[in-house]
Amino acid sequence: MSSGDAQNDLREVKQLGMWAAIGSLSYVFWLVGGMELIERLAYYGVKSSAVLYASAPQSEGGLGITMTDYGIILSVWALLQTFIPLFTGGISDRVGYKETIFASTLIKIVGYLLMAWFPSFWGFLWGAVFLAAGTGIFKPGIQGTLVLSTNRNNTSMAWGIFYQVVNIGGFLGPLLAVHMRQLSWDNVFYACAAIIALNLVLIFAYKEPGIEERLARKAKVKSGEINQEPLWKSALTELRKPIILGYTFVFAGFWFLYNALFDVLPLHIKEWVDTTVIVTSLFGAEGTQNGFFQFWLGLDNSGTKVMPEGMLNLNAGMIMVGCFLVAAMTAKMRIMQAMLIGCVLSIAAIFMIGSFTYAWTIVIAIALFSFGEMMLSPKKNEFMGNIAPKDKKAMYLGFVMLPQGIGWGLEGYWGPRLYDIYASKENFARKMLEELGMAAEKVAAIPYGEGFKSLVAFTGRPELELTQELYAKHNIGDAWYIIALIGMISAVSIFFYGRFIYRIATASEKQHQ
Repeated sequence: MSSGDAQNDLREVKQLGMWAAIGSLSYVFWLVGGMELIERLAYYGVKSSAVLYASAPQSEGGLGITMTDYGIILSVWALLQTFIPLFTGGISDRVGYKETIFASTLIKIVGYLLMAWFPSFWGFLWGAVFLAAGTGIFKPGIQGTLVLSTNRNNTSMAWGIFYQVVNIGGFLGPLLAVHMRQLSWDNVFYACAAIIALNLVLIFAYKEPGIEERLARKAKVKSGEINQEPLWKSALTELRKPIILGYTFVFAGFWFLYNALFDVLPLHIKEWVDTTVIVTSLFGAEGTQNGFFQFWLGLDNSGTKVMPEGMLNLNAGMIMVGCFLVAAMTAKMRIMQAMLIGCVLSIAAIFMIGSFTYAWTIVIAIALFSFGEMMLSPKKNEFMGNIAPKDKKAMYLGFVMLPQGIGWGLEGYWGPRLYDIYASKENFARKMLEELGMAAEKVAAIPYGEGFKSLVAFTGRPELELTQELYAKHNIGDAWYIIALIGMISAVSIFFYGRFIYRIATASEKQHQ
């Protein structure tokens, strides 16, 4: 093992059983889990429907912008949200977790309000900037608290439960968006601002674990007893370690694939998947007027179709119910082995989405993706938390965001652009209008987001019939196949990185014997 990795303990530690691990978790673990739940509820209230808001015509209260323009907003959002923790993680370690959690909540409230007050490209962009900054500051403090409130014997179960609790918020947020946006889009943003403000109340019950040790270290630094290098130098020193560099690049491709599901799939479902099939299968041709089912299944107000957020919400629902079971199942597996299997399952799901539009097949694909996510995503935090030096836990958990930043930053720009090129129903409808004889200037004058409506009105043909014809004429799946290919490259890289980690871990075991 190289000297640069000397502080990074890569040994696998025997985990407690499921119930023993749950019983060993402290109150502060459950408190920060609740705070993360609230934050995720608000966050996914916006994020789950952002692509639908951006592509909806202005006549319906949307932004009425192209997917390529939306990709610019998304890329800025992604880069800020994922790279800010590289610096704020270290700040949290030194300034205090409570202080950074409080500041981040205020910043996020501003972000939601900007989205509500300024319904335009620039208004949504600046709202996304504040939301990304607030999220980037929030994460390291919460996750650093989790690491310090657990130990190596219960860490696998702790991260699994934490990820499951988080997804309760991730499950409720899209349902909130479904019903709020049917009233008006600004209601979504106001509701999310109010929800995140609840963390300003919970912060009073928060007590930072290890605060005495942090304050004692701070006093020694101030007195000159300890020489503390500048934060940016400390971060760069850790980032240069092969273990961190390797992790960053091999997982970037997975996060490209992962984020495409949430950034692009809602619009794909809206444009190409007939979700009335699901409602008909469950309730008959007339649908349902039962408010309980309309809310929890994410149906439209007529109760005849599943909204895109409702379809994708199967992901959060499965994680909410089953993540701790998957955590228990994978607790005995090597971390890299579990992450590789999760990546492969997610790739298979993306291939299915590109190959089929039948609603129930998309449901199966989302379920498969979710199982893969449950195997991989909690493990990334467990891995980084385990190898982090004791005084740099939040900094290392900020590093978790680095491959996500690269992957999501690239996907944020290219995912929507790929959809624009290969799968945009709006663009295909405009092209077909010209082919049918509508003058190019008249087509150009149609407000963005209303191209398909104009095609229906121009031809007098049923929406479903035109949708099927457009799908048959174009290679819609190509966008998803390109995304899956990027994931496959990542999976191969994870395999070889796992072998590298195993060699280091074996050397570490021998050194500690």
